[in-house]
Amino acid sequence: MDDKLKIKLSIADRVYPLTVNMSQEEGLRSASKKIDAMMKQFEENYAVRDKQDVLAMCALQFASQLEQKQIDNSIDGTETIDRLNKINDLLLTYLEPEEK
Repeated sequence: MDDKLKIKLSIADRVYPLTVNMSQEEGLRSASKKIDAMMKQFEENYAVRDKQDVLAMCALQFASQLEQKQIDNSIDGTETIDRLNKINDLLLTYLEPEEK
């Protein structure tokens, strides 16, 4: 059973209290930092007056990156094939009878 952890994340100058699994903490903190860094970059490069617009652009950027990775992986499934080959090799190692 994963232990729950209460954390506070700051995004766009707002604090969000969350209760998460311990295994999720590092990923959430990293994501929060990336959002803030991307927001700063958008604010420096574009004339944006509203934090909501900056957050929407961040959401679009992250979502498009995820979608592009999925498209790339479906077109070129070499990463998936490599993972399956490694799993297959491990299974063969365990299933082969030991030599005596």
